[in-house]
Amino acid sequence: MKIVLDTNAILYFLAGRLREPLPQAQFYISVITEIELLSYPLLSLEDEAEINDFLTDVTIIELTTEIKQATIKLRRKNRLKLPDAMIVATASHLKAELLTNDIKLLKIPDLPIRALQLIDN
Repeated sequence: MKIVLDTNAILYFLAGRLREPLPQAQFYISVITEIELLSYPLLSLEDEAEINDFLTDVTIIELTTEIKQATIKLRRKNRLKLPDAMIVATASHLKAELLTNDIKLLKIPDLPIRALQLIDN
């Protein structure tokens, strides 16, 4: 099984907020997710190390011509923000399920998308 993780799914995972463990799968992320994770201005050295450790366990998908074209179509059709469209396009290109808690992404038709159950804080 192939799974693309949205940025929020990774943040919930790293924070220990998932109600259930991630399923057994091959995990992928878009290059935009890597950028989002590592570009937070107040990121501590410990958090950066934890994120980099996590990134060694996933496959990072770079922006290809096919993903770029799918991103453009998704933005036009669904009025998505550029990072969200790139992440969805990556999942679509890989024919993978997308794990996200982004409400707008969960409403996109014709793509296997699943929300994560979180532990209440």
